[in-house]
Amino acid sequence: MPDAHAAPGDPVKLVALGDSLTAGYRLPADAAFPTVLERLLKAKGEDVIVANAGVSGDTATGGLDRVDWSVPDGTAGVILELGANDMLRGTDPKVTAGALSAIIERLKARGIPVLLAGMQAAPNLGPDYKARFDAIYPALAERYGLTLYPFFLDGIVGDRAQHLDDMLHPNRQGVETIAARMLPTVETFLGGLRQGASR
Repeated sequence: MPDAHAAPGDPVKLVALGDSLTAGYRLPADAAFPTVLERLLKAKGEDVIVANAGVSGDTATGGLDRVDWSVPDGTAGVILELGANDMLRGTDPKVTAGALSAIIERLKARGIPVLLAGMQAAPNLGPDYKARFDAIYPALAERYGLTLYPFFLDGIVGDRAQHLDDMLHPNRQGVETIAARMLPTVETFLGGLRQGASR
């Protein structure tokens, strides 16, 4: 396989592979999560490009179906944000975990590290489902040795001021909050990519 790491002096290319939360549902392009994250990283001196591979409505299985062409050669790392739609549909957590695992395996085979963005089930799905679903992400991170950001929506849940009127998707301010909270974890991930590339 081609070397997944950028040549010295080139920007580090990340791909955000996700659903509507990544795609920027009902938001202008400059307010979508990958664009906001890239802006914040550049403000910290990081030479990085964050590509938006978010597809509204995508499930973990949908992400698996398109991972090979959504993540081009030359990608240094992937931010994997999938599972919210599985949860909203009440998909068996085993199905979600299996699809996410297969995505990680595909990327691993290409030498592309993954930052896993966790999701949590809504309480109205019941305690058993919530416990099984919420456990998916820490278990996968431990199994594959991944950088884990425990909950993608941390900091905005239940806050009407940071959501669109559907109370499911972040508005412009909500995306800013998500990206700012996730920034230290992404910086740690980038540091690991550099160490791997210099070995």
